[in-house]
Amino acid sequence: MISFITNLINGLSLGSIYAIIAIGYTMVYGIAKMLNFAHGDIIMVGAYLAFTVITTLNLPVGLGILVAILGCMVLGVATEKIAYKPLRHAGSPLAVLITAIGVSYFLQNVALLVFGSDPKIFTSVIPFATVTVGPFTIPGTTLVSIFVSIILVILLQAFVHKTKRGQAMLAVAQDPGAASLMGISVNGTISLTFAIGSAMAGVAGVLLCSAYPTLSPYTGAMPGIKAFVAAVLGGIGSIPGAMIGGLLLGVIEILGRTYISSQLSDAIVFSVLIIVLLVKPTGIMGKKIQEKV
Repeated sequence: MISFITNLINGLSLGSIYAIIAIGYTMVYGIAKMLNFAHGDIIMVGAYLAFTVITTLNLPVGLGILVAILGCMVLGVATEKIAYKPLRHAGSPLAVLITAIGVSYFLQNVALLVFGSDPKIFTSVIPFATVTVGPFTIPGTTLVSIFVSIILVILLQAFVHKTKRGQAMLAVAQDPGAASLMGISVNGTISLTFAIGSAMAGVAGVLLCSAYPTLSPYTGAMPGIKAFVAAVLGGIGSIPGAMIGGLLLGVIEILGRTYISSQLSDAIVFSVLIIVLLVKPTGIMGKKIQEKV
């Protein structure tokens, strides 16, 4: 029983990181109706920025985290302006998808040129290693990851539903044309969405590499894809759905790795995506959207 609860806690830890990444996916899709498959590589860039500040330059941890978040925000906005904005009215979602894949490979290869292919050892930013609660010894990264993910979801929900900028996001998500007629800057709102989603990627990159301290140009690729699965599972376009989907997927992956097969853990995760798309394509908290024809 203790072993099961320990694995459950580890699953929630991994799932909370997936949730933070999935929030970035779900916000961009919810507002701009595009899937930014380069999101996982923005995670990698954030982790490298934190690594450079903290380890290479030997500067304070807080500064490294701040640089990672701000750097990812700038990269996300620049990517949207340069790569995605010209395709916004292309008429084919395939054009955006192919561009996103191109941006992903571009970021990976830039990281290879700058940092090399040798993995780096990332020093955890969590100030305490473990916490003992009764018979359980919980890693510090687990507690911090879960706490941060909950706080971020609460803050984002409050921002979206209680502020003018958030209301503008909801309006653009509903009808960009009508929002523009009401005086809302659609371009500015989409840029803000990319900035917030990319900031989530910066946070996730630091937490991911604190929990799994090996950093390479491909660090964000698989977590990014799994977080997309989490977003679909929870209902892409829903921030609480991204949280629920991420936590569920983390638990499924860890339990599958422990009790079924470590080699099949990734297959189990992607099987979840297939099942969700077959049974409930809108996800747990997704809503059906009726389109007039």
